[in-house]
Amino acid sequence: MASSNFYLLSVLLIMIASGARATDPSPLQDFCVADKDSPVRVNGLPCKDVKDVKVDDFFLAADLDKPRDTTMSKVKSNVTLINVMKLAGLNTLGISMARIDYAPQGQNPPHTHPRATEILTVLEGSLYVGFVTSNLDNKFFSKLLNKGDVFVFPQGLIHFQFNPSHDKPAVAIAALSSQNPGAITISNAVFGSKPPIADDVLAKAFQVDKKVVDWLQAQFWEDNHN
Repeated sequence: MASSNFYLLSVLLIMIASGARATDPSPLQDFCVADKDSPVRVNGLPCKDVKDVKVDDFFLAADLDKPRDTTMSKVKSNVTLINVMKLAGLNTLGISMARIDYAPQGQNPPHTHPRATEILTVLEGSLYVGFVTSNLDNKFFSKLLNKGDVFVFPQGLIHFQFNPSHDKPAVAIAALSSQNPGAITISNAVFGSKPPIADDVLAKAFQVDKKVVDWLQAQFWEDNHN
């Protein structure tokens, strides 16, 4: 009986520990610069040999002080993400960042980051932002942000940013709690999946005619992330 209780307690502690580590695991050494050429496949990226690590593994001339082109995007925004694929030194450190440029009336459309919480700071202009909680409540939290304001989007929740100005651009910097936060843009995923989701399924889910679904699936769903 005692051994059974000990086993159950051990399982419970493992479950609690696993739940507490909801984002990237903590590093067990000073750094683990990503070796992108390694044939080894792990959850993340393997480490480069320490003797081969150079200072430029921790550096990127990203030009984040320069405006990005928003004219080519249908949603009139441009997300410049700096993650582990661009900066190898981020590997295992559990952080990444992005510059987001918004044209007048531009938006970063509703999306989620499956592996990261996001904290966003407005550098120029104003942004209307918001997120929606999970089922069953689906409560909507929104706020108009001005230059210097900060807002947090909890991990995994659908959120967006919109520039309400008709004549002024906006700029924001976001920090994310993962070296590879991922992004799922809702409209792209639902109506632009490859192969497409059956229109019967989407028509029922959105309570619309299948012709509406077919029209939406025929649109060009682009990614505003670079």
